[in-house]
Amino acid sequence: MPKANIEKALQRARGKLGAQIEEIIYEAYGPLGTAILIEAATDNKNRASAEIKAVLNRFGGKLAAPNAVQYLFEKRGVIHIDTTDNQTEEAIVDSGAEDYDKTPASPAGGDSGFVVYTRPENIKSVQENLEKSGRKIASSEIAWEPKTGISLGEDETAKVVKLLEALDELDDISSVSSNLG
Repeated sequence: MPKANIEKALQRARGKLGAQIEEIIYEAYGPLGTAILIEAATDNKNRASAEIKAVLNRFGGKLAAPNAVQYLFEKRGVIHIDTTDNQTEEAIVDSGAEDYDKTPASPAGGDSGFVVYTRPENIKSVQENLEKSGRKIASSEIAWEPKTGISLGEDETAKVVKLLEALDELDDISSVSSNLG
């Protein structure tokens, strides 16, 4: 490869050639009709699309038409708290959150806790209110949450999980959401 091409590639990677990063949402169907939303941030839509299509083909999925899947999801702020005492529940109610769920302890020995849901634009204020009340935030993100989930058998679930993991490993992918329940 010529030295000029290598230098140009390095400059592009450093952002010195003015490559525009675009955020794109791809919609797809996985095995057995699972709905998948794929968020990408890329400087090359053609490359990102080709990589996504290749992974979908390899694992039994296919791209969907625009708005064929996205209506099944809702963008929400999601905050995880690892404690489950009554004061935490009261703090959640007082924080301005829209909703919350109690999470069971994990089989691996993880603690139970709460998942707090809020509007994306309110996530920072809800998180700050929870922290002011002495709650320790385990994680916080804005994510596409499925409105309803789909339940599959163990083997089918494994197929979908392999697809989701393969998509998530692609360089341009920033998040992958599914309605797998």
